[in-house]
This record gives sequence, C-alpha cells and structure tokens, in this order.
Amino acid sequence: MIEEIVQYFSDMPTLHRTLILVGGLSFFSLMESAIPLFALNYGRGKHAAINIFFTLTTIIVNFSMAFILLKASDWVTANEYGLLHIITLPLWAKLIVGLLLMDLIAAWFIHWIEHRVPWMWKFHIIHHSDQHVDTTTANRHHPGESVFRFVFTTLSVILIGAPIWLIFVYQTMSVVLTQFNHANITMPAKLDLFISYVFCTPNMHRVHHHYRQPYSDTNYGNIFSFWDRMFGTYALVDNTQLKYGVDTYMGVPESNDLWTMLKIPFQKYRPTPTYDVDEKLKS
Repeated sequence: MIEEIVQYFSDMPTLHRTLILVGGLSFFSLMESAIPLFALNYGRGKHAAINIFFTLTTIIVNFSMAFILLKASDWVTANEYGLLHIITLPLWAKLIVGLLLMDLIAAWFIHWIEHRVPWMWKFHIIHHSDQHVDTTTANRHHPGESVFRFVFTTLSVILIGAPIWLIFVYQTMSVVLTQFNHANITMPAKLDLFISYVFCTPNMHRVHHHYRQPYSDTNYGNIFSFWDRMFGTYALVDNTQLKYGVDTYMGVPESNDLWTMLKIPFQKYRPTPTYDVDEKLKS
C-alpha cells in the first residue's frame, strides 16, 4: 500500500493536483451551503472572486519557482542529505515523520514567525483581513507571503531530505486540510474535538481568525494539531462568539478591495490598539 502511494505521488499528474484544488473548493462550498456556521449573507460571489484571485497568484508564484523545489529534492536525494537519510526508517515511518516535519517547518513555524515579525505580518494581514472566513479563505495570501512560505517549504525539503513524492503528499494534504479547517461549516462538537487531537479542524482554526489578540495568536496549525498543543498556542473557544478580521484593518476597502490589499505590506506598520478591557471568550 505504501509503495503504491509513493509511486503515485512520484509521478502525480498536474491535472490531478488541479482537480484536488478545485474539487476541494467545490465540495466544501457545497457543505457551507448545506450546514453553515455563520449565515451566508455576505455576497459569496464577490467574496470568492477576491480570494480566488489570491489563490491564482499563489499558484503562479509556486509554479514559477517549482524548479527550485525540484532541484532541492533531487540534490538531497542524490547526496543522501537530510534527516530522513541519516536515520534508517521503514517507508511508512518516513512518510509519517516527513509529513510531520514538513508541516512543522513549512507551515506552523513560518506562520508563527509571520505573527511576530512586523514586515512579514504586513503581508500576512491580507489573509487575516477576511471578515467572512470560508473555504475560499484558505489560499488568500499576498504574493509576497507566498514567496517566503515557498522559501520555508524549500528549507524543510533540505533539512528533512524530502524526496519528490513526500513533497507532493504534503502539498496535497495541505491543500485539502486548509480548505477544510477554513470552511464555514457546522460540525458536531464532539466529532470536531475528536478529529482535532490529530488534525486541525474548523472549530480549532477559526479561533485564529478572531479580530483581536490573543486569540489571533493561537492555533497556527495547518495539517496537524500537535504543534499548537506542544508549544502552548492551542485555544478552544465557542466559535459562535468569533468576529473575523484584524482590528487594525477593519475598513471595507482593506478587506474587499484588491488594489488596497496589495498595497498594505508597503505601507506604514499599524501597531495593535490598546483596549481598556481584556477580552475573554467562552470555551
């Protein structure tokens, strides 16, 4: 079974990757229509168009630099460089360990850094400025952010010694899980909690999109939930109390106008406002 997975992802057709992206968006959009958490009264068509624009820019950035990722993977494989080449593991263990570490470095760690480095945060704001989080929000990233996320993906490939099949498995799981955990869907609380012991779920990740700190500085995970629990950034909150967006950019143009959003990273940094009362949401 593992050998078949490796073989498939070693030669994964581009068409299949496209179908997974489009199919996931379509599937979770249908689920949002059937079992929404928040009412669908925000003009889903225009909202989706904006987020799909940023999805396309992400694809363009990644596609234009894909040869770097390929060369890095070929080099570590040919030279047996990286953790997976230092430690002798069966194939199934290489898959699990590789996925965990790629998720840690290429997703969780860079995400955590983006929230702490002001110039990187200004790029990441575009993702957080969405005031109607749904499955299309998953790939709402400024092209600049896509670049330094790509850099960390390449770094993870080098440190881990990831073969190309592992990269494609990781990217596939990343696409599907991020569409899932951003989806505006209602899930039974116990089911969501059960799944969240391993994977990031909607109830877990949506807390990260609350408009105020400290909640926006929790639940950074993309695929696996282990890292937030391990590093003390996990939070459990009643999602119905959430207010989406980012408190420094709550204006309509800053969350719905493409040109305005593209310019945000190059404008003066806006510090987090001071509040008289600390916010405490129910768990």
